[in-house]
Amino acid sequence: MKIENTKAQMRKGVLEFCILSVLKDNDAYVAEILGTLKDAKLLVVEGTIYPLLTRLKNAGLLNYRWEESTSGPPRKYYGLTETGKLFLKELDVTWNELRNAVNIVTSQKTTKK
Repeated sequence: MKIENTKAQMRKGVLEFCILSVLKDNDAYVAEILGTLKDAKLLVVEGTIYPLLTRLKNAGLLNYRWEESTSGPPRKYYGLTETGKLFLKELDVTWNELRNAVNIVTSQKTTKK
């Protein structure tokens, strides 16, 4: 078993949550979303993010709008829908519960039998 495969699966498991969180306060276009993820050491390529954004949009969690750019073609800005905001709140609760549970399990010094 390769550690890199496991690490990649762990990252993929939280990617939707992270993307929705990036869009929580402000709309953003793909380069901004990727930059935020990269700054957090979540390396994601465009080939991964576009299908994910489309899936989130088709699920009614995101919407988008086109905006003219001063440096190139128009940009597609993504934002959370009201459904997306509620979905993110639920994920946030679940993430906190999961994080706390994992912290408890991984910080235990001895195994109970």
